[in-house]
Amino acid sequence: MGKMFGTNGIRGIVNEDMNAALALQIGKAVGKEFPGRVAVGTDTRLSADMLTAAVASGLMSVGCDVDLLGMLPTPAIQYYVKSHQDISAAVIVTASHNPPEFNGLKVIAGDGTEASKDAENAIEDLYGTEIETVPWDAVGKTREVPGAAEEYVDAILSRADVKAIQDAKLTVVIDCANGASCFTSPLLLRKLGVRAVMLNASPDGTFPGHPSEPTADNLKDLCRMVPEVKADLGIAHDGDADRCVFVDGSGNYVPGDKTLAVLSKSMCQRKEGSVVVTPVATSSVIEDAVASVGGRVIRTAVGSPVVARKMMEVGGVMGGEENGGLIFPDNQYCRDGAMAIVRMLECIIRNGPLSGQVASLPTYYTVKDKISCPNQMKKKLLKHMAEYSQDERIDKTDGIKVLFRDGWVLMSRPARSLSSGSTPNPGTRPRPPPMRTGT
Repeated sequence: MGKMFGTNGIRGIVNEDMNAALALQIGKAVGKEFPGRVAVGTDTRLSADMLTAAVASGLMSVGCDVDLLGMLPTPAIQYYVKSHQDISAAVIVTASHNPPEFNGLKVIAGDGTEASKDAENAIEDLYGTEIETVPWDAVGKTREVPGAAEEYVDAILSRADVKAIQDAKLTVVIDCANGASCFTSPLLLRKLGVRAVMLNASPDGTFPGHPSEPTADNLKDLCRMVPEVKADLGIAHDGDADRCVFVDGSGNYVPGDKTLAVLSKSMCQRKEGSVVVTPVATSSVIEDAVASVGGRVIRTAVGSPVVARKMMEVGGVMGGEENGGLIFPDNQYCRDGAMAIVRMLECIIRNGPLSGQVASLPTYYTVKDKISCPNQMKKKLLKHMAEYSQDERIDKTDGIKVLFRDGWVLMSRPARSLSSGSTPNPGTRPRPPPMRTGT
């Protein structure tokens, strides 16, 4: 069978690719790979109940008991797994930022991190088989578990400088995208003493306010509202709230690479020689910001689970991607939108308004594009790129990254894209090889 798991689980259009039969069989496979008690939680999508019932049925049919957590942010579900020793795994019913007709299934291992590739491969292998179920008297049971949201918020507060944030008397505008953060992020801000003006804070799985992807185009209301109410900061989540992006006090959308740079610099200020982990596709502004306070950057292949596991290996103080997925290991090794709120509030209290911090960063220009390429040509194209660029420095961490004196270009086979990043020339666009690009 073909590969089902992408970098963030299995996703598809409901009742087409993503249906109850698939969810039932995935539930069975997850139960075989992670026997014991398994948690199931969802975002706000309309198909959440259908897929939860199917996944839970599959899990129970192979003998697993199921904790039904209800609607929660993805990192809240991950924290629940991490902090409850009797939970062997979780299945999160979410399609994150995708349109409302999509839904998906994400598997979480017993330590709260996303399941490893080995575990995902084992689940896929089981999926294609006739999975044996248990006898009638060994079938699992469900229980509804309240309070996971409060546990998650309290854990974040325990790692925050609560008094400093309370004393600062900040005002923010927060856009929850009508997603899974509609309860947790307002609760967090209230406990921090932050005045919060809410946008799109009803858990409506059709995402009526705007698409759940927190891009500049989708956050125009937030950008307008921040200066109107004289807020110190604008905050926006995606649908399952594992990501967080920001708007400065003047209403300017802050790109994800600059957010990552600002927060990485702030985290590295706490200890000299700190390490930040980010994929090869992230802008070079991260190196400049981290090096300015004595830190260093380690690059990985694309994907937050890859970043998280490298952070565990090297003791990174922070990790993340350009899309607002930020990882703070003092709480947990996963993208955590609510933890990002706390760290940004602390950052602007200590280092001044976000606009000034962003302005102090060097300017780089990034162009990302997609070029269609037949599957049978991908390996040949990457080989040609390497041969053509043999006089330059080459990084093969993920696809082919060619580093020039004044920029770099990344050709990534999994993403089917050609990306140019960290170049000081705004007019350059990537071209297919053999033309030199990214300079």
